Amino acid sequence: MTTVHGTSVDIPTPDGTADAYLAYPDDNTPHPAVLFYMDAFGLRPQLKKMADRLAEAGYTVLVPNVFYRHGRAPVVEVPDFIDTAERPEIFQQIGPIMQSLTPEPAMRDADAYLRWLADCPQATDGPVGITGYCMGARLALRTAGAYPDRVAAAAGFHGGGLATDAPDSPHLVADRITAELYFGHADQDHSLPPEQIERLDKALTEAGVRHQTEVYEGAHHGYTQADTAQYSAEAAERHWTALLSLLSRTL
Repeated sequence: MTTVHGTSVDIPTPDGTADAYLAYPDDNTPHPAVLFYMDAFGLRPQLKKMADRLAEAGYTVLVPNVFYRHGRAPVVEVPDFIDTAERPEIFQQIGPIMQSLTPEPAMRDADAYLRWLADCPQATDGPVGITGYCMGARLALRTAGAYPDRVAAAAGFHGGGLATDAPDSPHLVADRITAELYFGHADQDHSLPPEQIERLDKALTEAGVRHQTEVYEGAHHGYTQADTAQYSAEAAERHWTALLSLLSRTL
């Protein structure tokens, strides 16, 4: 079993300082870097456990608090277990914060995260991998398009709003992507209806992007998150298999 070291770090950005969690194998050797984009519930113990599992597999993993403009994590207090009945009240607080993170500041932040990883002594030189959950899947897709020379792989799981009709929809960056992509969609996910999945696939295919899309039957939005009622152990393990396979062949 690989011993993992986890620590809190601060990342300077053009708009302030982002607090983050860094996990890496404790073996005094640099490892390929993975930028881990959080879901809407924020940087919390569940995401740190997931980062530790990635680190155990041989990666240096950075999980930034992308809501840092609103304070250090936890920006919004969430219970240890997020029940379905509690989600509406929590999202009343989270919703405006999510909406304030528009593409322009989000990609300024992405540049800062990637630069920080490039200088991180625990990370090897070269392009990074990205994994994102919920809103983090959108950030992963946008980052792959904004910084193609720095991203070798990007994965998104139970992402919402990936291919909307909006003029700044994430899928519109497809023609700038050079990374290999993987998406694990939930088939019980109102935030990503079948027409958006089809639109995303069409854009990636037409742009010549290496990608794989899978729809996890019976999975709900948030299926990777063990601290929520939407968690599916089977779907979560499927996600780990797909993610680790992507990273192992690209980093």
